[in-house]
Amino acid sequence: MGFVVVGVDGSEPSEQALEWAMRYAAERDLRVVVVTGYVVPWTIYITPTYSEADYARDAQEMLDSCIERATKQVPGVDVEARLVPERPSQALNLAAQGAELLVVGARGHGALPDVHIGSVANACVNHAPCPVLVYR
Repeated sequence: MGFVVVGVDGSEPSEQALEWAMRYAAERDLRVVVVTGYVVPWTIYITPTYSEADYARDAQEMLDSCIERATKQVPGVDVEARLVPERPSQALNLAAQGAELLVVGARGHGALPDVHIGSVANACVNHAPCPVLVYR
C-alpha cells in the first residue's frame, strides 16, 4: 500500500495539512505517516530544568492529540505516527523516501508574519525525494 507523509508541529497550518492529507489518502486508499521531528535545545545542559525525556514526551503528546483530532474529522484512514529526534525538515525528507506525496503546512510555529513559506516547508520543497504539497 502506498503512503503519504505529513509533517505536524501542533500549529494550525500543520493540523490543516494533516486533515487535507488524510482526505487525499482516503480517496486513494493510501496510508498516512504523520511525522513530528524535534530537536532538544543545547541549553538544557546549561539550565537543566527540562530533560530530553520531557521534550520527547511533550512532542509525543502533541503528535497524538493532532492525530486524534484529525481522525475524528476523517475516520477510517490507516495512520502511523512517527516521532523523530531530528530537525523537522530532515525527519520529513527521510520519512518521505518512497512516499507518493509529502504534505507540509506553509508555516509553522516559528514563522515570521510576512513569510510566505516557512523554513521547514522550504527545505522540503527543495530536498524531498517525492512531490511536495505545501498546504496554505
